[in-house]
Amino acid sequence: MSEITRYNPFREMLELSRAMDDLFYRDYPSLRGEVDFDWKLPLDVVEREDGYIVRASVPGIDPKDLEITYSEHTLTIKGETQMEESKENERYHMRERRFGRFLRSISLPDPVAQDKIEASYENGVLELHLPKAEEARPRRISVLDKGSGKRIEAKTK
Repeated sequence: MSEITRYNPFREMLELSRAMDDLFYRDYPSLRGEVDFDWKLPLDVVEREDGYIVRASVPGIDPKDLEITYSEHTLTIKGETQMEESKENERYHMRERRFGRFLRSISLPDPVAQDKIEASYENGVLELHLPKAEEARPRRISVLDKGSGKRIEAKTK
């Protein structure tokens, strides 16, 4: 049996207000005071058997100005891009490039060998290699045949 609820215009207005806030603040969380960074760095994260590859597009940023940290399964990339000063004779018709501070933190499901993390930068792309810790890597387990006392390895494809 369905439940009948009494019409309440104030409840519906409140729900609409919350929905509008969610739509607006989703793209501008700094207005809500949750984040004091200007934009979120887009990333690609690829998992391989031996580790993770993280790629971030950071064109125009000197790699020395990036702060990259890894702690307790969390990788953090932080930096800032400076806005170019307008010249007296210039008038912008379009200005779409992002400027300001950015921060991106991601959690990785497996522990990483912190002392073996490598970072490279080429053509505006930051690439991080985060090898999995030995205890996190998959291991093939052999089976002991009690009749013959020999170890049997599984077939590989």
